[in-house]
Amino acid sequence: MIYIKTDEEVEIQRQSSLLVGKTLAEVAKILRPGVSTKALDSLAEEFIRDHGAIPGFKGYGGFPGSLCISLNDEVVHGIPGEREIKDGDIVSIDCGTLMNGFYGDSAYTFGVGEISQDEADLLDRTKESLYLAIAQAVVGKRIGDVGNAVQSFVEGFGYSVVRELVGHGVGRHLHEKPEVPNYGRKGTGVKLKSGMCLAIEPMVNLGVKEVKQDRDGWTIRTADGKPSAHFEHDIVVRENRADILSTFEYIEEVIIKNSNLYG
Repeated sequence: MIYIKTDEEVEIQRQSSLLVGKTLAEVAKILRPGVSTKALDSLAEEFIRDHGAIPGFKGYGGFPGSLCISLNDEVVHGIPGEREIKDGDIVSIDCGTLMNGFYGDSAYTFGVGEISQDEADLLDRTKESLYLAIAQAVVGKRIGDVGNAVQSFVEGFGYSVVRELVGHGVGRHLHEKPEVPNYGRKGTGVKLKSGMCLAIEPMVNLGVKEVKQDRDGWTIRTADGKPSAHFEHDIVVRENRADILSTFEYIEEVIIKNSNLYG
C-alpha cells in the first residue's frame, strides 16, 4: 500500500527530515582523520535525542548504530565502531530520525582530506544525479522516470548504479512502498501522485555495479573494491516541482567553513 500524506503530515515529517540534516552537520564538524566512527555515531545519537527524537536506525532490523557509516568501497550499511577515519577516505553517512511518529532519512558522502580527482568527480556527479532524479518526482511522472534520470546521467561518465539497493517511500515507517530504484525506463512503474513521500538515494559506483555483503551481515561493498558514493533526500511529490523535505544546507555550511578538511 502506498500512503498519501496530508499537508499536515508532510509538515510533521519535514521536521524529522530537517533534523537529519542538522545532525549530519554536527557530525561533519568533528569528521576528520583520527576520529573513530563510533565517536561520530555517539555524537549523532546524543544530538538526535537532545532534539526530542530517537535515532531511526538504532535497533532497526537489529542494526546496532544510529548512523550507517560506509568508507571508500563500502556502499551502505557500514557499522560504527573503533576504526578511525583516515586522510583520503570517502565517508558516506546515512542517518534516520523518528519524531512525532514520522521518519526522516538522508545521506551525504564526504571526501576527507586529499581525495583523487576521480573520486571528487564521483561524489559531485552522484549528488547531481540526486537532484536530476528529484526533478522527475512530480505528479504524472512514474518511478521509472526517477530512476532513469540517475542511471542515464551517471552511466554517461562510465559509472554504474547499484541494483540490489533502492530508495523507498518514507513516513510513519522507515521503509514504505513504493521502491525507488536508481535505474529504469522512462514512462514505466508506479505513477506519482501528490502527497507521496519518497526517499530518493542514488548509490553509484566508480567501477562495476555488483556488490557483496560482509560477514557482519550489514556492510555492503563494491565487488571490485572501487569507491562508491551515496546521497539521499526525502521529498514529497507535487504538481510542478517536488518539495525537498531534508536539507544539505547545514552540512555544506560546515564543509565550506572547514574546507581544509574536505576534498
